[in-house]
Amino acid sequence: MFKFHLIRSAGPAGPRLGEIHTGHGVIQTPVFMPVATYGTVKTMTSEEMGELGAMIILSNVYHLYLRPGVELIRELGGLHRFMNWPGPILTDSGGFQVFSLAPFRTLSEEGVLFRSHLNGDQHFLTPEKVVELQEALGVDIMMCLDECPPFPCKESEARRAMDLTLKWAGRSRAAWGQPGQALFAIVQGGMNPEWRREQAQALRELDFPGYALGGLSVGEDKETTLAMVAATTPELPEDKPRYLMGIGTPEDLVEGVARGIDMFDCVLPTRNARNGMAFTDTGRVVIKNAAYARDPGPLAEGCGCYACRHYSRAYLRHLFVSREILAYRLLTWHNLYYYFNLMARMREALADHRFAAFRRDFYAKRLEGGTPIG
Repeated sequence: MFKFHLIRSAGPAGPRLGEIHTGHGVIQTPVFMPVATYGTVKTMTSEEMGELGAMIILSNVYHLYLRPGVELIRELGGLHRFMNWPGPILTDSGGFQVFSLAPFRTLSEEGVLFRSHLNGDQHFLTPEKVVELQEALGVDIMMCLDECPPFPCKESEARRAMDLTLKWAGRSRAAWGQPGQALFAIVQGGMNPEWRREQAQALRELDFPGYALGGLSVGEDKETTLAMVAATTPELPEDKPRYLMGIGTPEDLVEGVARGIDMFDCVLPTRNARNGMAFTDTGRVVIKNAAYARDPGPLAEGCGCYACRHYSRAYLRHLFVSREILAYRLLTWHNLYYYFNLMARMREALADHRFAAFRRDFYAKRLEGGTPIG
């Protein structure tokens, strides 16, 4: 059964330490969830993700519905068995795809009619069907179907998306029939803090097992993003997990934790790795730069990841400019290790009542490295 245990909290909008209990294991929070859109974290095996320290993986029901098909995955024992991942899984509902694939869809109060970006086949998703699909996958945490408005947009458009998201949340709640699989609601409201607070309060009345903040990092500046987080978290139940969707530079993780967020996901550590960028405590390393051609040192001094223990920056640069697949794997390995380690250090700081000091040290190291922050 799903259960959230709040171990320590600095107030309704302050940093928190907790545990999420699921049928596939315990998740220590705050936590970063690597993205496995199609049932795989790109370039990595499920076994390697466990070795790296992943506690929960995120996949996407929209993409799995289109390929290979939810019914096929159910026939083969569910998503955990299909991808050979024994730990918890969260699935996104496809709400962001409704936003990002706007040319392919028609929105109504009933649901979303869209054409597959793969072959043009027509599909119709309702809030109820999205819950049904996620239940069929056997995942531990499911997301309600929502509408993510673009940025910028008219106030009327943002309000309509917010109201539709609330209606869909009520329908999703009514369709949910598997209490062992938790269903999270998503707070929308554009970049209006009053609307964010209003929707958080309305969703709170529906008593979901967890709550997510959606519709952010869609083009707005960082200050606006953090302002929306700060406006929303005090309105959410303290005894339920809070999930900030799709946001995840290292700075975002630290600032999100500081504002009471428990769960994060983002494609940045894997996508940036494939583009030749590594995250470190002192900033970002762009490995294709000529400065690393003869550099015998690791990506990050003191890093314990496989790539840093065995390979130099010079070798990694050679692999990357030669377009060798191993470059993408090793950079991904490093970035995920860095992210999991960053979250572990924040949990340790929270447990020791020294998060404020950790946060100051985090930024001091970046300033010493001379790398732009953001």
